[in-house]
Amino acid sequence: MTKTKSTPAYDVVVIGAGPAGLIAAGRASELGARVLVIEKMRSAGRKLLITGKGRCNISNDAYQSDYFKNIFPNGKYLKPAFGAFFSKDIVELLNAEGVETTVERGGRIFPTNNKALEVLNALMSWVRKRKVDFLYSSQVTKLIAEEGQISRVQIQRQGQTEQILCSSVILCTGGKSYPATGSTGDGYLLAEQLGHTIVPARPALVPLVTAGKMAADLQGLSLKNVTASVWVNNKKQKDAFGEMLFAHYGLTGPIILTLSRLVVDELNQKNKVKITIDLKPALDENKLDARLIRDLDANGKKQIENIFKSWLPSKLIPVFMEDLQIDGKKQGHQINAKERRKIMLMMKSLSFDVVDYRGFNEAIITAGGISTSEVDGKTMQSKNVKNLYFAGEVLDLDANTGGYNLQIAYSTAWLAANSLMKEQTKTNSNT
Repeated sequence: MTKTKSTPAYDVVVIGAGPAGLIAAGRASELGARVLVIEKMRSAGRKLLITGKGRCNISNDAYQSDYFKNIFPNGKYLKPAFGAFFSKDIVELLNAEGVETTVERGGRIFPTNNKALEVLNALMSWVRKRKVDFLYSSQVTKLIAEEGQISRVQIQRQGQTEQILCSSVILCTGGKSYPATGSTGDGYLLAEQLGHTIVPARPALVPLVTAGKMAADLQGLSLKNVTASVWVNNKKQKDAFGEMLFAHYGLTGPIILTLSRLVVDELNQKNKVKITIDLKPALDENKLDARLIRDLDANGKKQIENIFKSWLPSKLIPVFMEDLQIDGKKQGHQINAKERRKIMLMMKSLSFDVVDYRGFNEAIITAGGISTSEVDGKTMQSKNVKNLYFAGEVLDLDANTGGYNLQIAYSTAWLAANSLMKEQTKTNSNT
């Protein structure tokens, strides 16, 4: 039988000690609140440590308009949040804590020493200076509202049920991706208990599973400067240019992850999805055909498998030979127009049927979450329950790779803390 007891009241309880939770807690305390952060794991920022392959892609120095294009389902919802706290602000905060930053390709901002741990340590240092309290290894099981307003947070800790009295809550529990770090969708259940609508969570920025053995044959091969296109029920829907990678199960890498959000939704609707890879996007079909003719004429006595070495990475050559049923020992001058056209078309449209996607264990982020239609974008406060605020990945907001997702976390957290303290100040002045 569990015991129930009450602990001293806090102005603000922040649930989750990821980047959103740390920013929310530090900012609320900076504005004068007594703040408690509750984290179910034994330490803070577990997921932050693995972002950017352990390097931590802190943010992106793009304009807001570019951010909006990279955020789904509605980037402009974040205009007030970005107005309150944007990329230059998180960089300044980290710089003040001793983190040097570098802007890389695509505007991606990284710590100069490429260590996510330095970013986490800086955030923790910034928060500790603001005298925020932390409670680790504690699972929030219920948010209690009385007369439409948050009053208590119920937790499970060391086999006991406790209730923490508070004036407000900022929910920063993240999504469902990388559950080993603590992101298991708890926030959805807590919000749902209070009447919030949850847009179904699904993996985003996730590798794709393909039919057949071609991807497995190409496992480990990385392609740069290629274009991947998504076809749904034989209609082209979207493409992306850049880098990708073959894996034993299918396709991954930056451009595949970018396209995966569309693919996941289409597969969930039982549509037929195909991805084609244009290996020579700088050349249209006529120009590529002209190059093939020129190379075959110039190397007429060479075996075709050797001529292919000037066209493709070596790992692709046997795949082409097998799929096109061309004898690799055939000489260049023996390749007829029909065979040459098949080579050209395969270079322009290497095709894979997508049959599935990898799970939350491999998804960088989560699509779906608490519906933003029930959260005031100007304050991040719930429209259903007073003094309940949301920040970060728990919301139905997700973005392409490039630092956008972390910036969403910082910005919504900062705005939530600002709004909450403004509301509390107004309430106190009226009493």
